[in-house]
Amino acid sequence: MRLDHTQAPVLEAVADYHRRGELPFTPPGHKQARGADPRARAVLGDAVYTTDMLAISGMDDRTSSAKVLDRAEELMADAVGAEHTFFTTCGSSLSVKSAMLAVAGPHEKLIVGRDAHKSVISGLVLSGIDPVWVSPSWDADLHLAHPPSPAAFAQAFERDPDARGALVVSPTPYGTCADLAAIAKVCHRYGAPLIVDEAWGAHLPFHPDLPAWAMNAGADVCVTSVHKMGAGLEQGSVFHQQGELVDPTVLRSRADLLGTTSPSVPIYAGMDAWRRQMVESGRELLQAAIDRAFRVRDAIEAIPGMHVHGAEFLGPDRAYELDPLQVIVDVSGLGCTGYHAADWLRETHAVNLHLSDHRRASVQLTFADDDTTVTALLDGMHDLAKHAPEWDDAVVEVPEPGQLMNEQACLPRDAYFGHVEQVPADRAVGRVSAEMLTPYPPGIPTILPGEQVTSPVVRYLRTGLAAGMVVPDAADPSLETLRVLV
Repeated sequence: MRLDHTQAPVLEAVADYHRRGELPFTPPGHKQARGADPRARAVLGDAVYTTDMLAISGMDDRTSSAKVLDRAEELMADAVGAEHTFFTTCGSSLSVKSAMLAVAGPHEKLIVGRDAHKSVISGLVLSGIDPVWVSPSWDADLHLAHPPSPAAFAQAFERDPDARGALVVSPTPYGTCADLAAIAKVCHRYGAPLIVDEAWGAHLPFHPDLPAWAMNAGADVCVTSVHKMGAGLEQGSVFHQQGELVDPTVLRSRADLLGTTSPSVPIYAGMDAWRRQMVESGRELLQAAIDRAFRVRDAIEAIPGMHVHGAEFLGPDRAYELDPLQVIVDVSGLGCTGYHAADWLRETHAVNLHLSDHRRASVQLTFADDDTTVTALLDGMHDLAKHAPEWDDAVVEVPEPGQLMNEQACLPRDAYFGHVEQVPADRAVGRVSAEMLTPYPPGIPTILPGEQVTSPVVRYLRTGLAAGMVVPDAADPSLETLRVLV
């Protein structure tokens, strides 16, 4: 049956609520903006409050008889070719945990790329899953990790054929993508499902010139942040399912276990509206964005001291595909760090870049960008190139690839909840970490609970902190001390 994608069930339900003049004697307590602080209303606007209502006895009735959310999820699944789609207002950090728990349980094995986001590690801590780590495809010259290869997953299954499934991040925050079709075939050869953390890939199903997306490549579950590369509100996330290796009833149950009982209707509405927008005009919007991205890449590449990564990210032992909308700019030719470059552009030009590391900063483009935003970006980049050579930035001691795969001494859960102590960083070497230490963004932990602390990793984090790196999850933000197992 062909579905009518001109519909937007959540948006229409909100409009009906207002048309009927519903009078809430329920949460939220601001009661359709009437009780909100006028100063907040002046900044946020009344629409933030008037669209904020209960999902039941608000967007829908007490028994959800109109099936507003069900219809919106069905339309989303149809739009992208999935069998089932589930909305969440808790971000992909919740979605990926739900997917993991639907595949493996306590003390069961899950094959995971070591370049996973901290939300995946949090899922390991909460679940007690036993991770089988797969090494990323390291670029030792650029000090960058690309997604693991299909061969790496095949080797992991050969070592641990009892693994319940596998998880890979694709695209990475750097825009590099795995060979998902080949990895899915490896997993299915062992009767195991593939979970794809595709938080950065919401746009991929809607244009043929973008990298392949998870469902088309044969993945069983994929997690997508609509707010990242789509036009949803922050925390808007969906996870898609297909095939028989992951039970959709179990998947929904795991999401219910972790999710909020007070979901945000505005976030639902944003995802619903974005799906309709993509079905109706996504290809045209994304084509314009892709064309603009290539012009931006060429313009930044022409700035002395800057280099936009592209072809060198692709090939054997590197990434399989590249999302052109993630413009990764190497500023090391200016003699500065990506941290300093990003901070300076924000302070002097009100231009906010996305991730930054010891030598790079990234520009995330979407179909929302236009000539005005791009002009402001390029003006800032040209100005940066003039001023950066005046700086004397600290040097970050980046380990070699082999030094970043720490030995796992115990389960992440056991280390995190174990008997711990805080010790000076130099005395932590050789001990078992009881915390995550995560340069953010992009949010990939350098040390995990249960891993042995090594000198190269400690030097990397401490010299990185001195150069502007942010490690927000450390118990001691100065990294003078580290939390370890007793």
